Amino acid sequence: MIGIGKRTLALGSAAALLAAGGAVAAAESVQAASTTPTCRAGDLYPAVGSPQEAAGSFLYPVVFTNTATRSCALRGYPGVSVLTAGHAMIGAPAARNGVPVSTVVLTPAGTATATIRTNDPGVVPSCRTTSTYLGVYPPASTQQKLVPFHLRVCGVFEVSPVQST
Repeated sequence: MIGIGKRTLALGSAAALLAAGGAVAAAESVQAASTTPTCRAGDLYPAVGSPQEAAGSFLYPVVFTNTATRSCALRGYPGVSVLTAGHAMIGAPAARNGVPVSTVVLTPAGTATATIRTNDPGVVPSCRTTSTYLGVYPPASTQQKLVPFHLRVCGVFEVSPVQST
């Protein structure tokens, strides 16, 4: 017979309970996300935060705030374009960066963030005209939200899926 100490047995049992609890919490989170209605564009306020520098790139957070009085869910990539003062698109919209998507449940006043990436003009000299606005389409929406923002896209122009903040 193999002798297992009481402490080893207790630690093993505790680890199993924690793992089971994590699995239950994950399942409850998935269930809550599947029963929560999708956020409507009219219930979201998009804003662009301060850039961060990263290895020859600039990363700009696009923060979506739920302005509704009910929870809603976002899943996937937003559409992002740079626009002139007359709302004409400057070049192609941001490409998706290929990161896997997840569902984010936003409580009232809750936020989720997607990230725009473009190159530093010192690294890639081919740049577009600086925008006056960003045209932002929340995930699963065909309604564009205009965000006043001056962005100079150089080289890469990509966006990540929304994530919890």
